[in-house]
Formats: sequence, structure tokens, C-alpha cells
Amino acid sequence: MADAKNKVIVEELIQDELKSKTPKYNESSKVVKMEKLGLQDLPGVGAATAEKLEAAGFRDLLSVAVATLGELVETAGVTEAVARKMINAARDSMKMGFETGMDVLRKREGVSKFSTGSEAFNALMGGGFETGAITECFGEFGSGKTQIGHLLCVNVLKDDPEAHVVYIDTENTFRPERIKQFAEGADLDVEDTLNRIMVARAFNSDHQMLLAEKVESLIAEQGKKVRLVVVDSLTSHFRAEFIGRGTLAERQQKLNRHMHTLSKIANTNNICVYVTNQVMAKPDQFFGDPTQAIGGHVVAHASTFRIYLRKGKKGTRVAKLIDAPNLADGEVCFEVQEGGLKDIN
Repeated sequence: MADAKNKVIVEELIQDELKSKTPKYNESSKVVKMEKLGLQDLPGVGAATAEKLEAAGFRDLLSVAVATLGELVETAGVTEAVARKMINAARDSMKMGFETGMDVLRKREGVSKFSTGSEAFNALMGGGFETGAITECFGEFGSGKTQIGHLLCVNVLKDDPEAHVVYIDTENTFRPERIKQFAEGADLDVEDTLNRIMVARAFNSDHQMLLAEKVESLIAEQGKKVRLVVVDSLTSHFRAEFIGRGTLAERQQKLNRHMHTLSKIANTNNICVYVTNQVMAKPDQFFGDPTQAIGGHVVAHASTFRIYLRKGKKGTRVAKLIDAPNLADGEVCFEVQEGGLKDIN
């Protein structure tokens, strides 16, 4: 009896020891395990397919989870059925289902806001320009769109000494001399500030879209901590290349893809995306301001915040917030000076 009892005790001790060394596969640990999966763990993905996906920019499960069927079919050379299985498996592993409003509120705590230098402008924007969102500023020439883009670059780099900025220049408007003025006004080292701004000149709409897609490779491959992406201006090349009503549908579809790429960059990497936009005058509007942004509803719906900039009296500028998901409409007046933006009392 004693031997049998001792045997039971020994077996219980062994079981306890095994349990202590075995990880507990609760719901949270399952997520951790799933997140460590690679591309080759997806159904229908072998070494060759994984290499094609990585070459096309799909380097993790999240990039596959948010991809479309057409993108995977074209880049990986798989059938639509296999592409659907890949996307579903990636989404299941990332737990991309419904979540509570409280969960979303907690995620929103990670959103940063970058200052414009103007207290009134910051108040209008609920504290500044948000990360994880696209902010569009449209207005006529000389209304301050590019100045705000330059100033945001400096303020982002001032807030985070490890941050980098991507500036996609489509109109040859980026001026390092202006960055130098803003940096000196913010007591920053000019050389370090300019070295942390990655500038690329886009020569046509295809080149512009390609540069936007390369932002994720800067983050993944080169390890750059990108906090701001500036596109100045968004619609310049699209407006020049697609002329006439016959090309309008093609232009809008292409512009829509570009906006979705920028939105994906903002959401997946918690980056502030600032785009400037050109305007036109509506000839059939006899009352009110005839100024209208280029890009139509495609740009309007894709932008999280929309700001209309116009010239004021005596060299001042007026910023009017016309669309925001959580802020009231309003407008503020400011001046663009050598050291930054100044409030008008």
C-alpha cells in the first residue's frame, strides 16, 4: 500500500512539473503564437511564392491581411481561391474581427498630435495634426499649404529625436532653406534636421504612386522611424496627365488607389499623412466661394481631415476646417513668418 501511495505521489509531482514547463495556451498566448507565423505558414504559400510576395512588399501577415484578391493574384501568381485562403488565414491569425468601442478608445491613446506652431490652429485641429490619419489642405497658390508642410516636418523632428520624415515633392516646392529657417526658429541642429528628411521628386503620377508604396520598405528594410509623410501636391500630376471628361473615370480610379495606399500607410504604421491639393473655380457658381478642390469625392472621402486655406487681409492666412470625424467646423487666422506660424489676435 505504501509503495502504491508513493507511486501516486511521484506521478502527481511529475505532472505538476510538466504543467509548470508547458505554456498556457489561453486566448492571449494564442494570439502571440499566431503573430509569430511567417508568410510560408499561410495555406498555398511555399518558398517561391513567399519570395514573390516579399519582393512585392508583402513582408508580414498584416500586409497580406489587408491586401485585395487582385493584388495577391497579380504579385504571387496564385489563383483567386488560394489568394482568398491566404487572406482569410492571415486575418484569422491577426484577430482582425470585431472589437469593442472601449478597445478602439484604448488604441486611440497611441495617437500622437503634431503642432503647427499656432495655438489657434492647434485648437481647431483638436490639438494638432493626427497620426494614423490623412489631413488634406487645399487652397489657391500662396495660401500656405507648402509652408505648413515644411513646418510640420520640423515640428515632428523636434518632438522625436529618432523620427524621420518622408517628403514626396511633385511640384519642385521643397526648399531646404525654408527648413533651415524653421529649424533655427525651433533651436534645432540644421544639419541633423535636414538629414532626417527623406525627399523624393516625383515626375509623373506612376512615379508618385511608386514612391508612396516605398514608404513601407523604408520602415521594414531600413528601420526608419517614419512619423510623417508629406505629399505636395497630391493632384498635380493627375491633373496634368488626364485631360478631358473622357479620362475622368480612369483618373479617379488611379487617384483612389493612391489614396488607399496612403491611408494604409497611415493606419498600419501610425503615421501622420499630410497632403496638399490644388483647386479650381466652378464656373456655374454665381453666389458664394466658387473655389473647389481637385479630386472630387474620391479625395474628399479618403481624407480624414480637410482644411480649406485662403488668403486673408494684410498678408494673413485663414484656415477653415470643413470636414473632421470628431471636430466641429471652424476657422482661424494666422500669419506665416520666417520662424513659423503666428496667431492673429
